[in-house]
Amino acid sequence: MSGGVEFAGKRVLVVGLARSGKAAAEALVARGAKVVGFDRDEALDVGRLHELGVEVRLGREEETLAQGFDLVVKSPGVPGETSLVQGARALGVPIWSEIELGARLLGNPILGVTGTNGKTTTSELLGAIFHAAGRPVEVAGNIGRPLTSLAGEVDDSTWIVCEISSFQLEDVELLRPRIAVLLNLEPDHLDRHGTFEWYVDTKLRIFEAQTEDDVAVVPRGFGPLPGAARRVEFSAGDPLPAEPALPGEHNRENAAAATVAARAAGIPDEAIAAALVSFPGVPHRIELVRELHGVRYVNDSKATNVAAALRAIAALRDSPLHLILGGFDKKESYPVLADALEAEDRAYLIGETASEIAVALDERGISYTQSGDLASAFRAAASAAGSGDVVLLSPACASWDQFRDFEERGDEFRRLVEEL
Repeated sequence: MSGGVEFAGKRVLVVGLARSGKAAAEALVARGAKVVGFDRDEALDVGRLHELGVEVRLGREEETLAQGFDLVVKSPGVPGETSLVQGARALGVPIWSEIELGARLLGNPILGVTGTNGKTTTSELLGAIFHAAGRPVEVAGNIGRPLTSLAGEVDDSTWIVCEISSFQLEDVELLRPRIAVLLNLEPDHLDRHGTFEWYVDTKLRIFEAQTEDDVAVVPRGFGPLPGAARRVEFSAGDPLPAEPALPGEHNRENAAAATVAARAAGIPDEAIAAALVSFPGVPHRIELVRELHGVRYVNDSKATNVAAALRAIAALRDSPLHLILGGFDKKESYPVLADALEAEDRAYLIGETASEIAVALDERGISYTQSGDLASAFRAAASAAGSGDVVLLSPACASWDQFRDFEERGDEFRRLVEEL
């Protein structure tokens, strides 16, 4: 099953029926596949899938469900260790990520963007650069629009900027971005990947199928890569066609990566410069929500790991910080986070990691409040902040202990700010 494969009559199991799983099922049905969809969530809305003729099974997972299929398409939220996926592997059934399926269905040139932090900002910036050059482009992938949803919807000449997470790279085989960008690598998702080495190996799979006709964009001095692509490097200190409007050294690094990638796609510096100076950024990434009585309220809910929070702290270091920290435990280490704070800063701790972060702050003598939830933390921070200070939501943790996702967490912070 590759290239222009015919799916007609093939039995395909789609595991995980959230956004990407639904898009994969729809694309497969449109090509004549007999699709069975599975999800553990019994309350999931699957009306559209029923209308398409997908056989939907919800609830308890059974290894035997994988029998009799030609292919399994796995959504990124589904760990490879689940019994259903392991059962399929034991039966020798091919397992593809939704990204792999999309890449095989599409004949478009793909510009893939991965890394620990900055993927969405860089992907959206690249989309803006292509638009500034008058080049047809779609932005998809982990950014929210499933890659498979573009199959049959866009002209083959349209470039697709595809944000690709480590979860989506777990099950790729023939994915071949014409240009592949690695922004950075920091410990993240170790609760799923187990070790940093395994996480790195998974991220580098974006380069595996590249040929000498392709381009690999990596941080300056990065080690050896798989694949045969021509290597191009970048750094935050590179000269750029224009200075980006977004604050922080990390955003200059994102801009440098986007500039190199855009040049590799044949886009002139004039268009790159126009996008750099006009690009407003992406919600939940060091987003200034409001300034009131001299206090800036900044939503950085997308800081779901320590490295991302460190970038926000550095970008706002010109002011005392009232920093809201904590959330779902991704098995990270917090002393380096405490080291980045100064005596005039104060932390407000929420979620299941609050106690562990408190230990690190105690060792460094940083003041903090055990707040429990976001609303309590926000009220305490807003009450304590004075003119010239910053109230910053940059949790350094995922949101799943108290929120559906980082967007919901950021939206709640924004609502609390707007109610002041």
